[in-house]
Amino acid sequence: MLRFLPPPARGALALTLILLNTIFWCAPLYTITLARLLVPNAGWRRACGHASVWIGETWIAGNNLIFRITQKTRWETSGVDGLRRDDWYFITANHQSWVDIFVLQRALNRRTPFLRFFIKQELIWFPLMGAVWWALDFPFMKRYSRAYLEKHPEKRGEDLATTRRKCAKFQHDPVAIINFLEGTRFTPAKRARQESPYTHLLRPKAGGMAFTLAAMNGRIRTLLDAAIVYPDGPPPSFWEFLCGEVPRIVLHVEAIPLPAHIAAGDYMNDPAFRAEFQSWVSDLWAAKDALLEKLGHRAERNTGLRREGAAERGEES
Repeated sequence: MLRFLPPPARGALALTLILLNTIFWCAPLYTITLARLLVPNAGWRRACGHASVWIGETWIAGNNLIFRITQKTRWETSGVDGLRRDDWYFITANHQSWVDIFVLQRALNRRTPFLRFFIKQELIWFPLMGAVWWALDFPFMKRYSRAYLEKHPEKRGEDLATTRRKCAKFQHDPVAIINFLEGTRFTPAKRARQESPYTHLLRPKAGGMAFTLAAMNGRIRTLLDAAIVYPDGPPPSFWEFLCGEVPRIVLHVEAIPLPAHIAAGDYMNDPAFRAEFQSWVSDLWAAKDALLEKLGHRAERNTGLRREGAAERGEES
């Protein structure tokens, strides 16, 4: 019944349920986090961390249930079978909308280790969620502009040191780290400004990926390359998604073994490795761009076939 509410009512209901789900899990999460801070014992803190992850995964599962009972979106997901919760993954995806995060969470929650992504330091003050991200050990990063670094050269390399410090937490507990290599959401205008050589992607920023892989000291051996397509219109806003105005979402995930030297090189100080890594990422991005084109065309073709089938059944009746 909830799926057939008018879009604004459905969106308001879904948003309310998500807020209630979030608030419900905040109390135990904050309690466990406080207990972890008060008791300086490594085993105890690790157990508290596992409990926090369970809460995070259950919170995501609750959100997914809310989407299922309020949305009519048809999901076409492939490539997620055979993933392991006891392994380390680096996940990269094309970035078009806030909805991308929920797409990845829906497909990968409890199939991989708990998903985490780097967050701007300023977002720690975001109401409710900033404290949740901190309690769940999401790594917060402070980025400096090129102009700032020119005035304060002593800050150069500080982001790399922060990455290493944050990633040290994940040396013993498996993690799946999401990184949107484009650095921002794709739009045709941004693509034109960048003069991107890709049809569906902006130019990738390889440094963050290289730093993270090196900081994990070889723990991450598999790249999960995710391609997200919204085939029935432009990328939706989060509100449009909540209102049930996204007919279909296509997601394909490919597990790619990482070459050992790619996961361990010195991106900052080795120019030859930096050039090799950037070339490797460019090849990866070219393949993703071709896949996005293929998935989009396949989705359009499947829509046409379904419409033809429906028309034929109507004529027969």
